[in-house]
Amino acid sequence: MKHWIAGLAAATAMLVPLTGVQARPETQRPTIILVHGAFAESGSWNGVIAQLRRDGYTVIAASNPLRGVASDAASVAGVANAVKGPVVLVGHSYGGPVIGEAAAHAHTVKALVYVAAFAADVGESAFALTGRFPGATLGAALAPPVVLPDGTRDLYIQQDKFAKQFAADVPAPQAALMAATQRPVAEAALNEKALTASWKTIPSWFIYGSADLNIPPAAHAFMAKRAAARKTIVITGASHVVMTSNPKAVAALIEDAARAQ
Repeated sequence: MKHWIAGLAAATAMLVPLTGVQARPETQRPTIILVHGAFAESGSWNGVIAQLRRDGYTVIAASNPLRGVASDAASVAGVANAVKGPVVLVGHSYGGPVIGEAAAHAHTVKALVYVAAFAADVGESAFALTGRFPGATLGAALAPPVVLPDGTRDLYIQQDKFAKQFAADVPAPQAALMAATQRPVAEAALNEKALTASWKTIPSWFIYGSADLNIPPAAHAFMAKRAAARKTIVITGASHVVMTSNPKAVAALIEDAARAQ
């Protein structure tokens, strides 16, 4: 009997470290959480999602409320904290400041990927970063603000200007659908200053188009350099919705971030 108990204890001792190794969070493939920006919606990621799923990743395209950086970040952080295991946060455009703030309140974010996105420092807003460099033409493409019952103002891009301004390298029929389904952003959200710059402590990756008319390419280059990005990719001729027009390149960069140690 004593020999049997001793043998069982030895076997158990051998199994415990093996089980522990398999359960270590860093060995898990991370979940990818995609956060759309202003004037877009979750479907703008469809091509990227398809590629990531083919490659075996679990993907969540979070619905960004587009009401304000802090409140939107709380929503995204809630999604991230509901995921078991590591997470890669990916933000497009205004979604950049949102993931930067959300990462500070999420437990297992291992990487940040900025897709034609703002990587705001503390005290910076999306509008302020855009105005720091020449080349943005969004202002002239906006429709008159829609005033809501609470007095806040929603911004849309005029549908007849949407394709040229936002999605010039997307097929015309698809760009027309994107114009009709665009999500408005609260004007105050684009002026809200970032409270956290998580790219200072979490590794970051950047990808953007050389023909972006919403955020000047010079602004993208500045933000990527300031963040000491692990990798920066510039897609020649790509518009602001580089994830829609070049989903394979965007998915490849996200996977690079997901695999990084």
